[in-house]
Amino acid sequence: MAMMGGYNRQGRGSRRRAAPMSEINVTPLVDVMLVLLIVFMISASVLVSGVNIELPKTDAKALPTQSDPLTISVDRDGRVFIMDSEVSLDSLVPRLTAIAQNGYDERIYLRGDEGADYGNVMKVMARINSAGFSNLNLVTDPVDR
Repeated sequence: MAMMGGYNRQGRGSRRRAAPMSEINVTPLVDVMLVLLIVFMISASVLVSGVNIELPKTDAKALPTQSDPLTISVDRDGRVFIMDSEVSLDSLVPRLTAIAQNGYDERIYLRGDEGADYGNVMKVMARINSAGFSNLNLVTDPVDR
């Protein structure tokens, strides 16, 4: 009896089944994790300062930083913010004193909107300074060349 073509006795075209793979393909997982890492890195840099203000442009050099300072912002309308939360001018000093981890040596960054009234920014600065905080820095953006 002759065999026909590539057929065997067990039936038409049946082949032996391959054993399941015991290896896991991690390439798609790595791709997804890299995309998520990039998304979180970009979103973290955007969330650093939550108050949207236009900083004045200067040629000043950046200060070296070792830890996150307290950030106080004065927007165009004269509203005052500690980090992301709005505070009144009267409650600014008590809130700062409660938040400051290093006491009166706490590093404080004051961000004033370019369109904000100069007097409002100076009132905030005077309150902070008169409360005893001496490490106060003004924040600006670099000049575009």
